[in-house]
Amino acid sequence: MNIPANLKYTKDHEWVSVEGDVATIGITDFAQGELGDIVYVEIETVGETMDQEEVFGSVEAVKTVSDLFMPVSGEIIEFNAGLESNPEAVNKDPYGDGWMIKVKLSNPSEVDSLLDAAGYQALVG
Repeated sequence: MNIPANLKYTKDHEWVSVEGDVATIGITDFAQGELGDIVYVEIETVGETMDQEEVFGSVEAVKTVSDLFMPVSGEIIEFNAGLESNPEAVNKDPYGDGWMIKVKLSNPSEVDSLLDAAGYQALVG
């Protein structure tokens, strides 16, 4: 299982990469593995400002649908449009081509409350 040390994580299996005041968000390698083959990513919240832990979209896999939760508060400024035609990128490259949204942070200190790689590793075993 791949848990990059340079990212932050949530107990809901989202990852966060911060560059300046913009966070890139996706689901972890563990999450995509548990979901199985992802067939659709639904995110209709671009342009909205959302609070930490609010649902920003969903991922549909062959077996189930799972909500996606905001790891940090902010305005969703971009959706990875490549996922519309290639949702399996989340399975193949969850930390690269499979990223989901970019968020302009409204409270950067929330990043400090997220799990580091060791904390996430302990969570998922």
